[in-house]
Amino acid sequence: MRVLTAFAFLISSLSAAMAADWQSSAGPLRVEAVLTGLDEPWGFTFLPDGEILVTERGGDLLLRRASGDLTQVRHGLSPVVRGQGGLLDVVAARDFAETREVFLSFSKQQWLRGSGTALAVGRLSENGRELEDMRVIFEIARGSRGGRHFGSRVVEAPDGTLYLTVGDRGDRPSAQDLSNENGSVVRVNRDGSAPADNPFIGQGQPAIWSYGHRNPQGAALDLEGNLWVVEHGAAGGDEVNRVRRGANYGWPVIAYGRHYSGEVIGEGTAKPGMEQPAHYWDPSIAPSGMMVYSGALWPEWRGDIFVGSLKFDYISRISGAKLTEIEQLQGPESGRVRDVREGPDGAIWFLSVHEGALYRVTPG
Repeated sequence: MRVLTAFAFLISSLSAAMAADWQSSAGPLRVEAVLTGLDEPWGFTFLPDGEILVTERGGDLLLRRASGDLTQVRHGLSPVVRGQGGLLDVVAARDFAETREVFLSFSKQQWLRGSGTALAVGRLSENGRELEDMRVIFEIARGSRGGRHFGSRVVEAPDGTLYLTVGDRGDRPSAQDLSNENGSVVRVNRDGSAPADNPFIGQGQPAIWSYGHRNPQGAALDLEGNLWVVEHGAAGGDEVNRVRRGANYGWPVIAYGRHYSGEVIGEGTAKPGMEQPAHYWDPSIAPSGMMVYSGALWPEWRGDIFVGSLKFDYISRISGAKLTEIEQLQGPESGRVRDVREGPDGAIWFLSVHEGALYRVTPG
């Protein structure tokens, strides 16, 4: 566990003074370090009154106060930190001001050395030091011993249900098997139960909303409340997908790209009954984190999709009736971008793994 010292508080406070300038199609961008010294950050969420929760994959949950002070939040979970697993996404409930509920996704021990994607909820204490009444509300059917492809982004839908992305866990055929949640987007109520209008009740795992995904590590609602995900391909074929109820996104039967060995994946790039991506990258950019922008500070970017690149160290801006990567927002601060979100102030915020920092982007 991390030991927070007076020095850590000082670093957090001074980080706001660290800023840089990037260039973009909308003019100069001011990139300000809000929190530094993070150890493999994975997700973050905004709370009222300027506070921010940040996860570190090693298991720490940190609360940045509006003052800049940093508090370690006890949560009681024991994530399996192996391969790509650990403490992953964090989302504050829309009604946080009333309930103080926070959702966490993580890789959970399930059997022997096996683990799977799980979703938990707790209530942030008034002093911000603990998630109380912490409980796991959902976990996938027995996972695998591998440390790959947990997915793990969490999105609260307009109707109050929760979407959780799940990777194929390195078991490719399982993404087409409705008897498990590998390679799926699941949809659950806030107590973890499956909503009655989910598409596969009586046919497979009741929480599955869509399937045939490889490893979706970004998810966001668009301005109309529709769900989108971005997912890792293999050697090429990273995809942006508009997620529809009951749809099959094809992995590993169809894909753009090849296996790392160079072999062809499945049956090609298309098959009846399987969805085509709204956009794909080849070569792969290793996408993580996703945001659909409101246009608050940059009206010309309204409705555009922003995705972090772990491989090429930039933020991709995707736009157009036929989605296309329009530009790459990039600077020394954008090393291995893990998460991208719009802040309450309309600024673009992102986590850099290489820099171990949370940044805020505003017009320059």
